[in-house]
Amino acid sequence: MPFDYTLDFTTVDFRQHPELYRVGKGEQGVLLVQPYKGEILPHWRFKDAAAAQESSQAIWGLLEAYLKADDFVGADMARKFLQMGYTRARRYANHAGGKKYAGPVPAGKKGQSGAHGRAELPRNPHPDVDKVEAARIFKQKWDEARALPEYQRQKAAFEAKYGK
Repeated sequence: MPFDYTLDFTTVDFRQHPELYRVGKGEQGVLLVQPYKGEILPHWRFKDAAAAQESSQAIWGLLEAYLKADDFVGADMARKFLQMGYTRARRYANHAGGKKYAGPVPAGKKGQSGAHGRAELPRNPHPDVDKVEAARIFKQKWDEARALPEYQRQKAAFEAKYGK
């Protein structure tokens, strides 16, 4: 099922109402779903390889704790933050200042990923090697998270119960 952007994210506690959560695609909802955003975001850093290493380890620890507590929504949110660490570090490696598209996000598309008809800005011909390494660190943890048998088990159980 697609991620539901119509929910009132200022009032919904997804720990209390996991039935409202949707995995969606990629990183959808990563900066909306509470209380997990508030628990994970303070640990999320990608400015360089050292920050990425510390950040990915902290988020990995949260992912393991969520899985141990049988809290798939929290585990999936931690997975999304690992994925977002990778994508943002790559964006900053490839585009000076991290700005990928020309112009502002169109009205009604804020909070959603994608070009939305905007042109992609030119890529940096010499990517920032520290950001490339930060991306590699996050990518490794993101891949490990998706491959964890317990993550896969809980995801399948969640989707069987609440929909795919």
